[in-house]
Amino acid sequence: MTEGEGPEDLIAAAIAAMDKAYAPYSQFPVGAALRGASGTIYSGCNVENAAYPQGWCAEVSAISAMVMAGEDRIREVAVAGKGEALVTPCGGCRQGLREFAGEDLVIHICGPEGLRRTVTLGELLPLSFGPENLT
Repeated sequence: MTEGEGPEDLIAAAIAAMDKAYAPYSQFPVGAALRGASGTIYSGCNVENAAYPQGWCAEVSAISAMVMAGEDRIREVAVAGKGEALVTPCGGCRQGLREFAGEDLVIHICGPEGLRRTVTLGELLPLSFGPENLT
């Protein structure tokens, strides 16, 4: 889906993805949406598995959808989760996002009601290791 350039469409996609999560064990649904370089929005949700830790995170699902569509750069991200605390990408997902974006990547942290806070990937993953470290 390609939408407008404000974060509202991205946030709405992350919240909608959260509602699709398969989280029968933790009861903790998470949704993520990212905007690729083309402007297209890719969303994903967490999917749990009885054989822990075989499930996957919402961010990984969205990244996979983006890669399958032939894109390799993330412009912006929204992550949505329930509860009072901010739901930010886990450490593994932060590194996964870093593979496809720089430290200036904007990440919108949301709850079911909408935007709670906006940060950069550099704030969440300071002094990160990225693809350019291997050249």
